[in-house]
Amino acid sequence: MTTAVTAGGSRLGWALNDTIVLIGRSIKHITRNPEQIVVATLLPLVQLLVFRYLFGGAINTGEVGYASYVIAGLVVISVAFNVSHTALSVSNDLAEGIVERFRSMPVISTGVLTSHVVASMLRHVISIAVIVLVGLVIGFEPRAGLTGWLGALGLLLLFALAVSWLGVIFAVVTKSPEGATGLSLIIVFVPYASSAFVPPSTMPAILRGIVDNQPMTPLIDSVRGLLLAMPIGGSGWLAVAWWTGILLVSIPVSAVLFRRRPLQ
Repeated sequence: MTTAVTAGGSRLGWALNDTIVLIGRSIKHITRNPEQIVVATLLPLVQLLVFRYLFGGAINTGEVGYASYVIAGLVVISVAFNVSHTALSVSNDLAEGIVERFRSMPVISTGVLTSHVVASMLRHVISIAVIVLVGLVIGFEPRAGLTGWLGALGLLLLFALAVSWLGVIFAVVTKSPEGATGLSLIIVFVPYASSAFVPPSTMPAILRGIVDNQPMTPLIDSVRGLLLAMPIGGSGWLAVAWWTGILLVSIPVSAVLFRRRPLQ
């Protein structure tokens, strides 16, 4: 019994150590290529400035200023845009043969995927911080207390984790970095058909039906409501249900697809 427990503990420690080393490797890639973060935040920042100063005056969002209304949607878009970098980094490892080298060594195979997801979460946090800080400069007026900020951040991190694993799936099922990047654009464009830029009540009935029943809308509505100290009703729990479900499906699916992927 003691031997079995010791062996199990050794295996767990070995797997954890491998994963930590691989995480360090992925984070070094970010520090050596800071343009990844610049590119990941540039598009949402440009959109923030365009919508704030070009379209904001023509869009009625009620008592909330447009800069405060749109910030939640653009933070979500910045996270979605980062998925392409996750997919690209995983796909590059698969294409360059480094994964085959890891498979020939006593290294936990799924640690490769986990390391990319952890590095992706670092990019997400930086990108969220940049968007919020610039938003504060151009008119975003948060009303949230500590609980509201923590709730909004928790939802965003859940979303970021779920879409990062989706990015891994995109990389594993495609045959090239270009294909992985292209497929990940699906996640980038979904928030545009949501409540990110305008209230759904202003949309045609058919489009509103789509907007009201896709996972980005309750997420954006919840983050917006928490940051502005507004009632969010059941949208918070709906957002948690959507993205927890996607996360719980995407992790095992990505692991199975990764193990079944033939060697290059």
